[in-house]
Amino acid sequence: RADQVMQWIYRRGKDSFDDMSNLSKDLRTRLAQYFMIRTPELVAEQVSQDGTRKWVLRLDGGNAIETVYIPEENRATLCISSQVGCAMDCSFCSTGQQGLNRNMSTAEIIAQVWFAARTLGGDFQNERVISNIVFMGMGEPLANYNAVVPAIRILLDDFGFGLSKRRVTVSTSGLVPFMDRLREEVDTALAVSLHAPNDELRNQLVPINRKYPIADLLDACRRYAAGKDRKTHIVYEYVMLDGVNDHPEHARQLAKLLGGMPAKVNLIPFNPFPGAPYQRSKPETIAAFVKILRDRK
Repeated sequence: RADQVMQWIYRRGKDSFDDMSNLSKDLRTRLAQYFMIRTPELVAEQVSQDGTRKWVLRLDGGNAIETVYIPEENRATLCISSQVGCAMDCSFCSTGQQGLNRNMSTAEIIAQVWFAARTLGGDFQNERVISNIVFMGMGEPLANYNAVVPAIRILLDDFGFGLSKRRVTVSTSGLVPFMDRLREEVDTALAVSLHAPNDELRNQLVPINRKYPIADLLDACRRYAAGKDRKTHIVYEYVMLDGVNDHPEHARQLAKLLGGMPAKVNLIPFNPFPGAPYQRSKPETIAAFVKILRDRK
């Protein structure tokens, strides 16, 4: 019965127990008595020229979070939040400047996916509506571990959203003990917010580095990749900050750091926000950085 209810909610997008026709009337009545299927309230929507859509969703207690849908030619990615605010205090991050308000529940995390699929008007069982989920919205997912892991299980479950393991990515700023736990408990792709090729610079940009420095972080990455029963790589995210971490020497350090590891580097032009202490790297600087990395494979 639980499998049937999951299918109605996650695969067919139903928000009423009355619609679950293969359940007995008595069971439907009992479900409605004890449970609810409720989506977050839409506060605002922004739509970009390329079809990207950002939703601000209100949660219980009046908190709001952001969810972003990014359509591309061969995939459609949903970027979801796991916390209201964030305690990691990364100096280039708008969410980090807000501080942490609270963790989100598993229900609130999953509701973003359900809301997006329903809003986009597609068949929930059609992968082309949302093909990839990335935990790259507000918050540090591994700091809300006990709610995030059950959410991942629903995303992967055949009776849930039925996504493949390689299409769900958890991003972390480097909470090493939880990276090891994640490796043991669920099979999902991993992205690491690196942003600097040495400890001195990363301590400034990503303060958690003072607790788990780069050497410890990369050891955890090696364990994560080695612990999978399939070929996998880790994505290293690197925000490009003008005059801060975008020098040729930084590119050479980064290439050396990740040499010999199954790695993919995602260079992200900085997105300025009010009061931000940084500027976006110039296009020619980013191009030169890319060339150094590519030349070193």
